[in-house]
Order: sequence, then C-alpha cells, then structure tokens
Amino acid sequence: MDKQPQRRLFGTDGIRGTANKAPMTAEMALKLGQAAGLLFTRGNHRHRVIIGKDTRLSGYMLEPALTAGFISAGMNVTLAGPLPTPAIAMLTRSLRLDLGVVISASHNPFEDNGIKLFGPDGAKLSDETEAEIEALMAEDLSDRMALPERLGRAARLVDAAGRYVEAAKFSLPRGLRLDGLRIVLDCAHGAAYKVAPAALFELGAEVIPLGVTPDGFNINREAGSTAPKALCEAVLEHHADIGIALDGDADRVILADERGEIIDGDQILGLIARDMAEACNLRGGGIVATVMSNLGLERFLGEMGLSLTRTKVGDRYVAETMRAQGFNLGGEQSGHVILSDFATTGDGLVAALQVLSVLVRSSKRASEACRVFAPLPQLLRNVRYHGTSPLGLAHIQTSIETAAQRLAGTGRVLIRPSGTEPMIRVMAEGENQGLIEEIVDGLCAEIAAAAVQAAE
Repeated sequence: MDKQPQRRLFGTDGIRGTANKAPMTAEMALKLGQAAGLLFTRGNHRHRVIIGKDTRLSGYMLEPALTAGFISAGMNVTLAGPLPTPAIAMLTRSLRLDLGVVISASHNPFEDNGIKLFGPDGAKLSDETEAEIEALMAEDLSDRMALPERLGRAARLVDAAGRYVEAAKFSLPRGLRLDGLRIVLDCAHGAAYKVAPAALFELGAEVIPLGVTPDGFNINREAGSTAPKALCEAVLEHHADIGIALDGDADRVILADERGEIIDGDQILGLIARDMAEACNLRGGGIVATVMSNLGLERFLGEMGLSLTRTKVGDRYVAETMRAQGFNLGGEQSGHVILSDFATTGDGLVAALQVLSVLVRSSKRASEACRVFAPLPQLLRNVRYHGTSPLGLAHIQTSIETAAQRLAGTGRVLIRPSGTEPMIRVMAEGENQGLIEEIVDGLCAEIAAAAVQAAE
C-alpha cells in the first residue's frame, strides 16, 4: 500500500498562524497559490479561482501573494473582498469556478490569519487533497509555471455581496418576512459587517448593529460569537426579541434570547432539526454533530426517533459525513450549522434565519422556542504542554479508561489533542455535576504533571 502524504501546514480548518510569521507568510501564500493552481488545473478550459477575506490587516499581505501564485500557475483570479466564508463557498459553486479561497482565522484575534480552500463543489478540501497540495509546495515548481502567454488575470467581482445576500434570503420559506422583529446583530467587526445587516433589513427586521466598524485590528475583539457579553447587554438595553452573534468569518452563530441568555449551537441544531422533521424536510433520519455535542441533544433527538451521528471535531468532517450518508443538517456546539439544502459549509446567517423563521411562524418568544432540551452538565478544560504530548503514556490512558467507567451509562469522557496548538482538551459530561468536576479536575492534574515530567 502506498504511503499517504502527510499534512503539516494544514490543520482542522486550513492553514492558520500568526500573520507574517511562519507559516502564515507572503512566501507561503505565493507557494500555496502555485501548488493549488497546478493541482486544480484539470482540462483545457481557462481555470478560475475566487479569493475572499475577512477584515484583518494582514489580508492585504496575503491576498496579493495568493493572487500572484494563482496567476503564475495560469489561473484567472476573481477578487471578492471581505465576505463570509459561506459566501465564497457558494460563489465557487454557483459561478462554476475551479477553486475558492478564504483568507481568515475565523474567531481568532487580528494577529492571526488563515487560508481555507474549497473545491469546485463548494466543499472544503479533503485531508488527502490538502496533503497533495503540501507535497507540491515542497517541490521546485519553477519549470511547471505558466508560459508568459498563459498567465492568468485578476478582476474584482463587484456584485459578490449582493449575490450572497439574495442567496441567504432565499433560504427562508417563500413570502415569510421578519417585520416586527427587533434584532441585535453582532458581526464581530468581521466579514459579514455589511451583508448580514443588509439581509435582515431587507427582510423587514429592525436591526440594531454591533461590531460593524472594522479597522483591521478589532475583529473578534470583545465581540462576536466567542465574546457575546456585549450582545446580551444590548438585547436587554434595546428590549430586542433576539440577539445574533457571528464570528469573524460568519460561518458560526450564537444567539441570545430576549432575556439576554445564550443559546448555543446544540440548541440551534435541535430546534432546526425538529422544525425540519415536522415539515418532512429532514433527510438521513437525524443529524450529524461532533463528539463535543451535549448528550442532552442526543436524547432529545432520540425521543423524536431521530439519530445523532458523531464525527471528530471540525465542521468539514461534519460536512463530509453529511454528504457521504445523505444528511442535510449538521453542525457543532460552537455554532457551526450546516444546512446543505442552502450551503456547503457552516453559515451563521442562514442558520439564524431558520431560527427567526420558527419565531415568526410560532409567535413564540426566543426563550420559549429556542430551548428545546435540558443540557447535561458538561465541563471542558484545556491543559497546555511543551514537547511531546503526554496522551500516549500508559498511566494516562489507564486513568482515562477508569474515568469513563465511572460514568458508564450516565455520561462520557472525551480527551483529545487540539488540532491547532499544543493543548489537551479534557471534557466530561453526565448527570452528576459534582462527579463531572471531580473527574475533569483529576484528569487535568494528571495530564499536567505528566506533561511537566515529559518536558524535563
């Protein structure tokens, strides 16, 4: 059996790092454009790629470097400017392009940046394809670049934002409007700062915007889905019906009800699943979520005769499973919600619109409509380490197995390495809060001690 190429640059969601430091440099972006351009040059037509970005200052560095790489590989480049990740995925497919690229580090602070790639079908690339790109990046590609007469061109897509707004609005039932709804919308000073308020306004809502004045530095700073305090406060201050918080690239969403209390991705998935099932629109007999989703969601679905298929963490793994097994709803507790009838990747705006649709049709308050199950106590803590991960040590594995046995039938233990940094994530959930805390505290202490010993 041939050995599969290894991924070193690509993590769970593209390439990510501190801007202008390896690997997130202009040189890397140039090589990535050349390698991906070569790999996706298939056939004799003029090949095309679209590049979108969020509002980080470093996007001005990475965008031209990627553009140069693709042009040198013979690809025409379409520049979309700041747009949500799902918008670029949608445009890649609808414009029949060969490749889509998003320059974003999602919910990370402005110092970081990242690059995500989408294939012609609008789906994130597989691990195998990313490994092929990495292998090409390690080669000398100078003799494989386009001849002078075959170089690509670059142009801007002036109606990119409008195309996405219309596509998002189309996800609502025909004729449904949001008139009378007062909505606080936090765009995290990120990629959706124009399109999300526009879509809600055009549908009739009264929009109270937050996080819509990006300056290159303030993306996700005390704003958006990972810092919803300002959203909750604004909902109460303005007596809003609901609050919507997107992250920097708007592929995830967290909500706040009219009382200013958070509604996470699991509740959103449960609500949409029930609504789709009642309308006979849910395919696959259930939904897809990751190992992090709460057991309460799984039990709620089970009571309706629906299944919960779990994947490893990462919305692209959710999407891959959905495509392979015929599901049309999936997502993550963090707020990635994939509705494959309308999008190929997580789309915070489209997911929020489905919740708003339920509110309008049911005439219920968000606090009543959006809390569909009682979550089991769940505790997640992180343990940093230096050098080799301590998870492979025999006594650590024994401790993990012992902890899982203590929760057998009433909960579960999940220990996993972070896909983006040297960190072990320790999670347990179950019916007994005290026992959950005891187990997580004990495992974190053991893993931390083992990490110190391994580093000495």
